[in-house]
Amino acid sequence: MEGLDILDIGSLRGHEEVIPENLEKRTAKLLERGFYKPIIVDRGSMVILDGHHKWTAAKSLGLARVPVLLVDYLADGGVGVDVWPDCGKDSITKHEVLEMGVSGNVFPRRQVGTRSHSRFRQSAFH
Repeated sequence: MEGLDILDIGSLRGHEEVIPENLEKRTAKLLERGFYKPIIVDRGSMVILDGHHKWTAAKSLGLARVPVLLVDYLADGGVGVDVWPDCGKDSITKHEVLEMGVSGNVFPRRQVGTRSHSRFRQSAFH
């Protein structure tokens, strides 16, 4: 079961490196439009599955709380994981993503990509 919530920004955990150029764009977009899509987060571990740049931009802007969509990552087939082409890895598992987030370390940029079902991309934030 997934659900929208507003959570403390410090309660979330990242698992991938942020790309500076993308962060600049995301920060500008956040200032212009606000949150129009929530950050997708695993309910059990609080690991960010999609929205690392948005989360980092929100932190840099001093936001204390952010909108998130909580999902059961391991059980939900609507959220998957892939590796980027030519990243040096053949595959990755959901468990590896969660382990990285809980460890406090991050995957190098452009290595891991999250696939989410369209129902997760629709939001009440406009």
